[in-house]
Amino acid sequence: MNSSRPYLVRALYEWILDNQCTPYLLVNAEYPDTAVPAGFVEDGQIVLNLSPSAVRQLDMDNDRICFDGRFGGVAQQVWIPAGAVMAIYARENGQGMVFELEPSSPPPDDGPGEDDAAPSRPEPGRPALKVVK
Repeated sequence: MNSSRPYLVRALYEWILDNQCTPYLLVNAEYPDTAVPAGFVEDGQIVLNLSPSAVRQLDMDNDRICFDGRFGGVAQQVWIPAGAVMAIYARENGQGMVFELEPSSPPPDDGPGEDDAAPSRPEPGRPALKVVK
């Protein structure tokens, strides 16, 4: 089966917006093929504001999230593989979902296994997230 991560990210993004909150994305900036502004990466991670007023040309599909954004006043294109998404949450209340780290190459197919989107504990120093089930 395909990873459920991109489907959950898209659904939670819409849910956060529908509740008049600001969607934030926590990204593993060291994941292969991730293109984010290096000057804003801390400890290998970056938090991105995905609100419609903060990004242009947002495109989320099953493989990646990409958009144009401004960082320090400089326009940049951001490219995030689905596996690099660590969490999506509302800035205002921390509600959202944390994802387990995904390996950069797919594991061997052993048949039915663990769900790719199983919640895990947030990184120390990151907002406490309420895991949505």
